[in-house]
Amino acid sequence: MIGRGKGKLSVVRQCALLGVARSSAYYRPTGDSEEELGLMRRIDRIFTEHPMYGSRRMQVMLAREGVPVGRGRIRRLMRRMGLWAVGPRRNTSRPHPAHPVYPYLLRGLKIERTNHVWATDITYIPMAKGFLYLVAILDWATRRVLAWRLSNTLTTDFCVAALEEAIARYGTPEIFNTDQGCQFTAEAFTRVLKRHGIRISMDGRGRCHDNIFVERLWWTVKHEWVYLRPCADGRAQKASLAACFDWYNRCRPHQALGWQTPDEAYFGHQQEAALRAA
Repeated sequence: MIGRGKGKLSVVRQCALLGVARSSAYYRPTGDSEEELGLMRRIDRIFTEHPMYGSRRMQVMLAREGVPVGRGRIRRLMRRMGLWAVGPRRNTSRPHPAHPVYPYLLRGLKIERTNHVWATDITYIPMAKGFLYLVAILDWATRRVLAWRLSNTLTTDFCVAALEEAIARYGTPEIFNTDQGCQFTAEAFTRVLKRHGIRISMDGRGRCHDNIFVERLWWTVKHEWVYLRPCADGRAQKASLAACFDWYNRCRPHQALGWQTPDEAYFGHQQEAALRAA
């Protein structure tokens, strides 16, 4: 974006116009060390098992595993990984005016049909060398994964791409539930929902159980697939996750679904609805 040695504008002037620090123009990213990536993988495993752990408890757990790490470093890595401990906390920040927060609409709601409620979330995916972020769109009633995307940054665009794919392939839900992450409160994301007349629901702050089925999906994806099949790069990870979600939708039965797979539950519900409407 910023050109050096070309054009009439100096680097200082270009940075001022773009509103970025001058040091950013000269920064050249370096790869994460193997030690750093190994620590992030450990944090991810612990957090997947105990999403209520913040940096203090994470420091204790790592120390018990023989890995002494400063709390500040743990806090920095957890922020980078998009990990936030669930549970009550002080209201120390306010949403940006351009990012309104919507009320939670699912409390006490009976959800038993397809495309009544969809939900989404983002999780950290470790690899042998590096890491990625994964977003998935889930049908709440049948647990079926409707669309997913990988990204190397926590931006909104890959979430919008997954949402648009799910809508293009499966129609629209009545309600779409997310957490209060900036990717989902961003106008680019909520605009798609509003354009299709979808009601927006958002979890309360620090309430992981408001989106419990997506949290269970992450546990399954990591413990039953990702941790058992470490990938060397993004291309291999994308192919592996494609196989994972195919297996999850077609082959993995759920007790809560009467031991049906998500595919059986999703398409079976749609067939029943069509017969009732006929």
